Amino acid sequence: MAGNRDRFSTFSTATRLRQLGERTAAHVYRSQSRRQIRRSRLTGRAALLVLVLCTLVVALAYPMRQYVSQRSEIAEQQQAAAAAQGRLERLRDEKARWQDNAYAEQQARRHLHFLRPGEIGYIMTDPDPGAGATERPRGGRTGSDRPWYSNVWDGVDKADRPGG
Repeated sequence: MAGNRDRFSTFSTATRLRQLGERTAAHVYRSQSRRQIRRSRLTGRAALLVLVLCTLVVALAYPMRQYVSQRSEIAEQQQAAAAAQGRLERLRDEKARWQDNAYAEQQARRHLHFLRPGEIGYIMTDPDPGAGATERPRGGRTGSDRPWYSNVWDGVDKADRPGG
């Protein structure tokens, strides 16, 4: 029986060792797979990639901000250029009108009260001068209502006065 027992105990020990080895191997395999799972989450390459991406974001943030602000400045300058172009066109039209003698004569007659030879000019005064004016110059009219030469003479008179 001793031989049987040795065999049985050897068999059982071998079986136990095999089972123990299988369990240990399964445990080691699970442990390695856990490490691999942990490693696969953040490997050295992935960490380097994240570092490079963060560096690129930081390096490109300022130039992108400058690019966006310069684009808005360019848009503002284009609007200003368009406004200046429109004003230039209006001024060119006005210059072309002033080249016409009939327009120049019309403006002189309206603003400066010029008359052609033989014409008689009449200047009408307002019968109700208004309540706001306390002191009115000669003729009872304000500076914008009177002919230009009246304004000139009033300016000379004011300059000649000791208090004015």
